[in-house]
Amino acid sequence: MWSGMTHVGRFRQNNEDSFLALTYDAREVRYLGKIGDSTLADGDFVFAVSDGMGGAKSGEFASRMVVQQLTRLMPRSYKQAAQGLSSGFSDVLEEVCHKVHAEISQMGRVYNECSGMGATLSLACFTPEIMYFVHVGDSRIYYLPAGGKLVQITEDHTHVGWLRRQGKINEREARTHPAKNRLTQALGAGQQNVRPHIGTVRYQPGDRFLICSDGITDALWDHRIEDHLKAPTDDKPRAFKVVEHAVSESGRDNCTAICIEVE
Repeated sequence: MWSGMTHVGRFRQNNEDSFLALTYDAREVRYLGKIGDSTLADGDFVFAVSDGMGGAKSGEFASRMVVQQLTRLMPRSYKQAAQGLSSGFSDVLEEVCHKVHAEISQMGRVYNECSGMGATLSLACFTPEIMYFVHVGDSRIYYLPAGGKLVQITEDHTHVGWLRRQGKINEREARTHPAKNRLTQALGAGQQNVRPHIGTVRYQPGDRFLICSDGITDALWDHRIEDHLKAPTDDKPRAFKVVEHAVSESGRDNCTAICIEVE
């Protein structure tokens, strides 16, 4: 089951966040709605969040470009992965990430209005039993195992994120640090190389995941995110409630979330 939602926030004029939800096999891509449920019988599922950056509207264009390129590239990866060992799938995702980085970088070089534009990417690909992820930037993927505690499985590509992973600062200090949004890695953004964070999670029924932009994490403490993922579902989709809560708490940035639940 999944739900996805994006909101411009209370102060921004344009939304530089984009999110992607699709299922695909070697032949075709099928876009998913903002809410739905399905099975992995006929193909894999991809959910992704991208937060763009750049002058004028180039940040908005960058994140849209990320999801468009992913839509084009992922079906090719399905056949490659199906023909090899499962361990090769991470290599495929890394290749896709580098191709998207190259496309955005090329646009930045060719068009003055796109100079320096870039984007984050947090992508989760669900195959039977294993979720593969690839990540660049400071959007995040959270994992809530059935009966367990919330875990941030992606690493923020910021100096502040590194300080927190080293235990030098805590969550409160990280949230108020003046350099918290200064990225050390992004797709495009004038960077020569990108070193994506790639990993896997072997999931089981009852597990839940959240993919979100930094507008969510700047507004909500981790324990609030955990509360949302643990709360019983009602008439409002889970991602909608996460985004609405973030906008009401802060709303200084665009807010985007995708919630995925394994049944």
